[in-house]
Amino acid sequence: MPMPFAFATATQVLFGRGQADLAPAHIAALGARVLLVHGRDPQRSAGLAQALRETGCAVATFAVPHEPDMALIEAGLVAAVGTQVVVAMGGGAVIDAGKAIAALLPATRPMLDHLEVVGQGLPLDHPPLPFVAIPTTAGTGAEVTRNAVIGVPDHRRKVSLRDARMLPRLAIVDPALTDGCPRAITLASGLDAITQVIEPYVCTRANPLTDALCRDAIPRGLGALLRLMQAEDPGARDDMAWVSLCGGLALANAGLGAVHGLAGPLGGLTGAAHGAICGALLPHVLVANRRKVTDPDLAARLDQVGVWIGEAFDRPGASVDQAAWLLGAWSRAAGLPGLAAQGIDRAAQVAAAEAAASSSSMKANPAPLGVDDLTALMRAAA
Repeated sequence: MPMPFAFATATQVLFGRGQADLAPAHIAALGARVLLVHGRDPQRSAGLAQALRETGCAVATFAVPHEPDMALIEAGLVAAVGTQVVVAMGGGAVIDAGKAIAALLPATRPMLDHLEVVGQGLPLDHPPLPFVAIPTTAGTGAEVTRNAVIGVPDHRRKVSLRDARMLPRLAIVDPALTDGCPRAITLASGLDAITQVIEPYVCTRANPLTDALCRDAIPRGLGALLRLMQAEDPGARDDMAWVSLCGGLALANAGLGAVHGLAGPLGGLTGAAHGAICGALLPHVLVANRRKVTDPDLAARLDQVGVWIGEAFDRPGASVDQAAWLLGAWSRAAGLPGLAAQGIDRAAQVAAAEAAASSSSMKANPAPLGVDDLTALMRAAA
């Protein structure tokens, strides 16, 4: 009989090619005054803005040119005054920014009071505004998570604003929006998506529903990413969008591990891109976890991940060590920089290892990894 568990996600998820065409009607039903949050290039969301105006909505826009920090969110809150619904169309940074703006606009306390690690981590004192997420990359799964990652430069950390009510009212995952995504972004975001179905599968809080999602998504994601590094492939884009969605669902309901436990501090300390950090760390964390794990079930899960990776590279029956080498070598050959090339030096590695102990992601890691273990694996990932 399955173990007891809870599972929460966005109120509604629309998945598939053409689903983005339905966005204007769904958004207009939530409110007539819309803040549309987008990335550096406003043209990517210009069609949606025009379609919303044609439904009678008043649309204000807000650009997110980099991963969100406190100053950017504060500027977004100013832009959002009078808003009834927040829509974010873009990558994970855009969705996190939109989610945070929707959460904090009704709040009466300072932002810092609600931030984890550097603040008090208090729950929101008012429900968030309705929030709609429309991802244009396949990586973070932020369209179905209950937190937003925000940089705090004064502390050189990236931390979460987290509340169960931050789950989006609507997530529209249309793989067509990811077609033609640049190769480097596809690689880094794809490795992040794969990490986010591997870590929930091997973590200590996995449950039968997250297992069902991850068992399908891990081999599917590996195969799709390998195909996309060879040529543009709509079918592979569809698969990666699905894997990214599964990762968001799984991490929000099970947990993550040492890859993300380190990625948050490393990103805050150096400004390196989250997906690239995760991709560089993943092979080395797999090896470290397999060597330190003591629970037989978790060891078997790590071994199964090794088998899936080996099969993706035509090496059936690969051990975790062999699979990690295959994945790491392929990632580097495909253009993923190591930690040193991302600007992450030895001092940042040591600081991140010490900071990871307070990370929410590290709490579900399958094996106890101390500061020495973490610094050693980061040296290997450099």
